[in-house]
Amino acid sequence: MVGVVACSSVSSIKALWETRIKRGREEEEQRRTTSRGGTTGRLSVRVWEDRAVLARLKEKLQMEDGRLVLRIEQEEWKILPGCLIQFIQAQEWQIHRTGLLKIPHFISSFQNLLVLDLSRNAVAEVPKQIGTLTRLRELLLSYNRIQFVPEELSGCESLERLELAMNRNLNELPDQV
Repeated sequence: MVGVVACSSVSSIKALWETRIKRGREEEEQRRTTSRGGTTGRLSVRVWEDRAVLARLKEKLQMEDGRLVLRIEQEEWKILPGCLIQFIQAQEWQIHRTGLLKIPHFISSFQNLLVLDLSRNAVAEVPKQIGTLTRLRELLLSYNRIQFVPEELSGCESLERLELAMNRNLNELPDQV
């Protein structure tokens, strides 16, 4: 009888240790996944933040004269979020007095863009990707901090109106423009 109890105790202890080891491995894997920005806490926070930003941006979309216009005025948007790319059907951006620091590089995804009005912000640079917007008719960047306009802007074949007034650090334009 003593032998049976000892055997049962050993198997119970073995099962207990195996469970602890398994739990330890699972916790370690979860820690590694979290530190890599995996599917745990951080990602879900990021997803919820993106959803909140998207909801805010959706409120800024309006139909005007048959065009889908993104209009943001006098709000704090120093950097436009990447989730904005979900609104690539927008034909006009009217973003004024937001403190916007730069035109996002994903601007090239907005091939339907006809008017890009970012006047009265703090934009310092026009990205080269802007030259891929072949349908762009108006580029309004007055009252910013633009220092340089890339020659790729000449790729905007439909550009009819370019406003760069009151960009005090802008001294010259490329010959192609």
